[in-house]
Amino acid sequence: MRKYLTYLFLSMFAVLGALSNTANATDKPYPMDYWAVQNAVENAQVSPDGKHFFWFRRKSKTGAPYLEVYKTDDLSKPLLVANAKPMEFYPYSGEWLDDERITGVAWKVIRKSVKGPEEDVRGYKIFSYNIKTKKFSRGSDTGSYNIVSKLPSEPDYVLVETSTANLPGITQSDPFARFRPRSYYKLNLKTGRKSLVLKGSDKYPFAQFDDKGNPRFRQWVDQDKKEFIVEYRRVGETKWNEFGRKSGKDHDLWIYQFDYIADKPGDPNTVIVLTNDQDDKSSLYEFNLTTGKLGKKIYGNPNADVVGVLHDSMEWDGEDNIVAAIYPGAKFERHWFDMKEKALYDQFENAIPNAHQIRITSRSRDGKTMIVHNHGPHDPGTFYLVKDGKMGKLASQNPLVDPAKLADVKFITFKARDGLDVHAYVTIPKTGKAPYPLVVLPHGGPYVNEVVTYDEWAQMLADNGYMVVQPEYRGSTGWGKKFFLASYNQHGKKMQDDKDDAALYLVKQGLADKNRMAMFGWSYGGYAALVAASRDPQIYQCTIAGAAVADPKKVYLKRKSSREMPASDDWARQRGGFSGVNPIEEVDKINIPLLMIHGDVDRRVLYFNYKDYKKKVEQVAKSRAGGKCSGGLGDSECIWTLYRSSSNKEGESGAYVGKAKFLTLKGADHFYVTHFYEHNSKFYPALLDFLKNDCGPGGL
Repeated sequence: MRKYLTYLFLSMFAVLGALSNTANATDKPYPMDYWAVQNAVENAQVSPDGKHFFWFRRKSKTGAPYLEVYKTDDLSKPLLVANAKPMEFYPYSGEWLDDERITGVAWKVIRKSVKGPEEDVRGYKIFSYNIKTKKFSRGSDTGSYNIVSKLPSEPDYVLVETSTANLPGITQSDPFARFRPRSYYKLNLKTGRKSLVLKGSDKYPFAQFDDKGNPRFRQWVDQDKKEFIVEYRRVGETKWNEFGRKSGKDHDLWIYQFDYIADKPGDPNTVIVLTNDQDDKSSLYEFNLTTGKLGKKIYGNPNADVVGVLHDSMEWDGEDNIVAAIYPGAKFERHWFDMKEKALYDQFENAIPNAHQIRITSRSRDGKTMIVHNHGPHDPGTFYLVKDGKMGKLASQNPLVDPAKLADVKFITFKARDGLDVHAYVTIPKTGKAPYPLVVLPHGGPYVNEVVTYDEWAQMLADNGYMVVQPEYRGSTGWGKKFFLASYNQHGKKMQDDKDDAALYLVKQGLADKNRMAMFGWSYGGYAALVAASRDPQIYQCTIAGAAVADPKKVYLKRKSSREMPASDDWARQRGGFSGVNPIEEVDKINIPLLMIHGDVDRRVLYFNYKDYKKKVEQVAKSRAGGKCSGGLGDSECIWTLYRSSSNKEGESGAYVGKAKFLTLKGADHFYVTHFYEHNSKFYPALLDFLKNDCGPGGL
């Protein structure tokens, strides 16, 4: 039974003033330190009894995060402060197990180098911390992991998944995770011992569990028949039943989705699934466990995939209903099923300054106390405490920046040159006027969805006067199968055209200066930046490639797996430079200045991409007019003569000295959560200096 009032009649009160915004309100760009620091606080969660909340807080720009616990009725100082020495808390993971115990992940560097794809330099342990006894319990090393279920009927245990799958906070999914075996264990949080529940294999790589720890669905590969199979089973049964199978040669296998979401309340024979088995867009359906067939379509959006669901905030009171479907748009939009929960969120949107992407992170079982989080273009992330009908600000995640000084973000749709509708997010500087210098910032993946809410890179660039466009180019997920499949065999081709067309659209609208445009990307976005370096005709003045897939053929060969279906291997091969553009084969065509950045312990895009490309650039530069290189592996540059004409022929007018600069981030992995102050304080100034001074003749 729901025990909360729908209308809280919120009033505001001041909380933890020491962490309120202290930003400089001038029009000058912020110092780099304001952007280089990691978030001051992460992951605030209120206890089930509503008496305490915890968060992870960094006390300095270079320090490890601490676990702090407060009483919700006394915020003057923390009740408890703890560290995870000799490890560090992984601040993006953590939750209450009950009124007294917190569980999460600790990590530390245990090796110096990465030997192969997805091999982390860090080791991880699951911990539990009892706020009453002030005692830690640490599990055994588990590698990267996810908590699958808190197992509410077994309070000393959690169900964990061990694999090279992604940790919380890492947004770019492992592209081969579907075929990567993982195992499932019940972990005793008191003893640290674990017992096997289900072991993954090459044939049966993974399963999906309900919140009680029962395996319900699995997807596996029949290598003999080259078929991909979806199976299900009912609670209490051991036999798996087949829902359907797809030929390993089906072209849409790479984008096929069939995911268990939840049981249907009050109906043991029906579950809710998210699938694109029936439509172009992924939608929510009922699935009948007796007949093995899809039933009623619960919700589908005509313009976008359903990418997730929102559960009832009254989890600790036993409510686990799906209250909304989530789909991409100007933000992560919600289609509401529960009007009472919607009314609660509507109140927060009306009460919270700069409300954009609001979520209730946690709520007490009586419904009276909760933590609410907001982030968006004018909010880098803020936590609020709601207690007894009153709401107050706990802390900003970046108290150094003034929300009023942050840039607006507009959601637009433009037509690519072949007529395809493409969405994009445009960040508009507060200073200057149109037409602005423009940075095209394509997301990584490429097969991911990026909804831009608060993007630190885009805001930092806008703070320095640059307009930023982030296109959802073809191949981005979240926009249906047809849009995704339009990317097949188009790496460096039509996928690249979409990025250029986003820039040209803004030029046509009078918003961007056609003579001052650059591309900057990370991961696949870095690949796109390298492709941009050699395009002809050339629309950019320079390009910046971070963690770039510089040699996709070599990447493909290192990742190629016998577990993959023919269609999946075909997709991997076409993105591997066999049918698209391979940047390392185009180095002699570079016609604009280039900055390349890479972490030396990158597990996703291995460091050889940087080293091999750098070596090739040095060879080409030294063969060119005025060409020479200096520096070492980690920090160096090459210079040679470039020309304002994109055909790059010697003897033409408009010659200038172009640079290819290289920067290694020591100890940095691929993902943003592993980029600490020591990395960002080197990376961000190099990026902005390059744009200002080396981006084409005269800079950007």
